[in-house]
This record gives sequence, C-alpha cells and structure tokens, in this order.
Amino acid sequence: MLGGRGAGKTRAGTEWVRAQVEGAGPEDAGVVRRVALIGETYDQAVAVMIKGDSGLLACSPPDRKPRWISSERRLVWPNGAEARVYSANDPEALRGPQFDCAWADELAKWPRAREAWDMLQFGLRLGASPRAVVTTTPRNVAILRELLERESTVRTHAPTEANRAYLADGFIQEMRARYGNTRLGRQEIDGELLAEADDALWRRADIDAGRVDAIPDGARIIVAVDPPVTGHDGSDACGVVVVAVLTEGEPNEWRAVVVADCSVSSASPATWARAAARTYHRYGAGRMVAEVNQGGELVEVVMRQVDPLINYAAVRATRGKAARAEPVAALYEQGRVAHLGELPELEDEMCLMTRQGYEGQGSPDRVDALVWALTDGLLRPAAARLHPGIRAL
Repeated sequence: MLGGRGAGKTRAGTEWVRAQVEGAGPEDAGVVRRVALIGETYDQAVAVMIKGDSGLLACSPPDRKPRWISSERRLVWPNGAEARVYSANDPEALRGPQFDCAWADELAKWPRAREAWDMLQFGLRLGASPRAVVTTTPRNVAILRELLERESTVRTHAPTEANRAYLADGFIQEMRARYGNTRLGRQEIDGELLAEADDALWRRADIDAGRVDAIPDGARIIVAVDPPVTGHDGSDACGVVVVAVLTEGEPNEWRAVVVADCSVSSASPATWARAAARTYHRYGAGRMVAEVNQGGELVEVVMRQVDPLINYAAVRATRGKAARAEPVAALYEQGRVAHLGELPELEDEMCLMTRQGYEGQGSPDRVDALVWALTDGLLRPAAARLHPGIRAL
C-alpha cells in the first residue's frame, strides 16, 4: 500500500490485520493466529500501529478489542490470536519466531530494511497462505523496488487527497501550494515512487552494485561533518558521515566503504558537536574533517569544547557543491566506493544531485559530508601521491 502523507495507510493496515485475525464472532477463529507488527523502531510501532489514532486498539470494537501486554510487547485478541511487535532496527529479533501474517509499516525508511525483511520472510511459514502487508510512503530504495517487481506482490496506491474528509481544513491546499510542483511533493503527497533526477551524478544501480556487509580489515576511519548555518527547528541538518578507506597499493587501487550516516536534524551547535564526537569514538575514527565556510573558527571551537582530543581538520570549499561532488561520483562509477548496507536518506540526496545543482529541498548536507570524507580520504592523498608539490582540490 503506497500512499502520500495522511492518505490513510495506517488505518488501511489496521483494518487488513483485523480482517485476517477476526472471525464471524468475537471468539471465533480468523484466518490467522500469529501476527508480526514491524515498525522502524519499537516505540514507533507501539505509538502508531498499536496506540495511534488509527491503530489496532483505537479501531477495534469493544467486543473484539485486543489486550495490550506491554511487558511482552504482545497483543492478544478475545479469540486467542496474538500479535508481537518488532523493531526493524533489530532484525535478529525476527530470527526464530514464526507467523502466518505480518504488517510492515514505513518499510521504505527502515535503515536496515533488507535484513529485517529477509528475517521476516523466513518466519512467514504458518497457515495455508502466509502473507504480509506493507504500508509506506514510497522512496526509491532497493528493497521496495524489488518487492514491486515480484509477481506475488499486489500494489495499491492513494494520494493524500484520497483521505481529504479526515484531514484538517486547508491542509491539502497548503501542502499543494508549498510542494505541489516539487519532487518532494510528488513523493510525499502524491505517493509516487520517483527515479533519479535527470543528469544525476549518482545512479541507484551503481550504488546497489557496491554494497558490502562488513568494514574491511585495516581500514582508516574518517568522520566528516557539514555543520548547519543555524541551529533551530527548521534549520538544515548537520551532515555526519563515516567512511572507511583503504590506501594500499597504487592510488587507482585505493577503496572506500561508506559506513554510516549519522546526520542530525535541527540541532544546536552543542548538540551536533556532541553527536559528531560520539560518532567519532563509536567507530574508532582517526580523523574528523569539518567544513568551515559558514561557521569559520567557531566550528572548531565548539568541537574542542565538546572533545579537545579529537584529531580535527578544517576544510573550506572553493568550488560549488556539484563541482566538488563530480570527482567523488566518479569513484562510484569506477567501483571504488561501496556502502555498508543501505543508507536511505543519504542515497536519496545523492540521486538528486545533478551537474546543475541539487534538485531536492533544502541543502544536501549528507552529500556534502560524504564528499568531504571521500575527498579527504581518497582524492587528496591520491593527488598528493601522483603530483607531489601541487596542492590538490
């Protein structure tokens, strides 16, 4: 079930689960008895799928209302059917249990979507016809594209307007006025699955072809930070990207793995600096690079206040974003950069960066951080090796 924001996806998922679980009478058996309810996190699954305004507790009539046992993360219906709640961030929790039905909410934004989905498939082995429903606002991620291409998948779609009767007056008009002619509007309001921007520097196929499941031994870890100009609600994100680089052999043999996107949204300088420092130590980084075009020396001052022991280096942009990104995109075309699993938000920004500029909303902070990390880890050292005495980039 693909749909725009507020299109009624959660209510549709709730009613689908009820139709599977409930029988003719409150205590009569339904088609299924064991259900997996999977959200991006455990808390989100409970807040939306269980306790939300369109969740299972709110939408079940009194005589069929399931009982929520929070200590066991379990719903139990009067007819004995039960549902357990899982987090997509913990795929291993799905290893072992078995189900005849599942509801996966917002699959396209799960950070570990493939791992969680694969573990779920191994557990969908009960009953005459085990099946799952996916309710999500579409994003161009590999797992969703693959599901839509399968013959066993049935697809439905609804824009935000489909649920107009239950939305606040003026909401749709305001959203259309702000985002109606944008890619973000087509995705979030119309519920369209969008491809890359025309003339995009990165292609999904190149990114998908280079995925790995481990950080290479002996890699050097770099954390790159692209700080926002301001730090309040509505400000740009602080891009924080972790890259592992291997610089053995000749420069054209050097490789890198993008390990994590730890970017922080709408954060104050102290907040994003602490987040960057935690990321630095969590991944055992040997170097942090931060763009200082906007914040100047203040960026280093804030970082030093948070952690004076970080190996910090300032970088300053002398060219536009697209010009800086092109040589990094070329590394992907050469097969020299891989991603550790899927990084949906970062990859979305990458596929909207064109030679003419960024076609998304706001600033591509994640891409900026990625570019700085790979420039510092691969491009600058390679240029210095190949052209001694010439200041590279």
